[in-house]
Amino acid sequence: MDRRAFGLSAVASLAVAGCGSPNQVSRFKAYDGPEVTGVVVNKGERKLYLLNGEKILRNYKMDLGFAPLGHKEVEGDGKTPEGLYRIDRRNPNSAYHLSIGISYPNADDRARANALGKRPGGEIFIHGEPNNDTARKRAARVSDWTAGCIAVQNEEIEEIYAMVRDGTPIALRS
Repeated sequence: MDRRAFGLSAVASLAVAGCGSPNQVSRFKAYDGPEVTGVVVNKGERKLYLLNGEKILRNYKMDLGFAPLGHKEVEGDGKTPEGLYRIDRRNPNSAYHLSIGISYPNADDRARANALGKRPGGEIFIHGEPNNDTARKRAARVSDWTAGCIAVQNEEIEEIYAMVRDGTPIALRS
């Protein structure tokens, strides 16, 4: 292929690449409001709150683990943890739209599970809806469908993902 043909080919490729649907919206939002200084999960209310100091910036309805009462003790118990943790990671390639990680298990959680001769589990996230159609339909039919995570709608996790920074404290309460 000569230079002229290559150049025309490259220009055509770039032009086609720019022809995405005008209705496509990035799931990565920008946020320039007040800093989120804390996250509170009230399991009994099924509400997640984003705070700046004492002020509630946003609140969301949420689903929990399939056996939500009580503190998560061991892997597979279906409980959502309770206690003080931190947001410690994010997953832009989540099987649940987007997700942000919670620092469960801590040393106390590991010690309790170890005393029972079990593993504490892990991989606890705030996330969106399942990407898989079958799982999404199932989740829509029941409440508290996760394995211990906190689930919100996709549009909501996009907002949370933009607003909450790694290191933010999170309190999970019954």
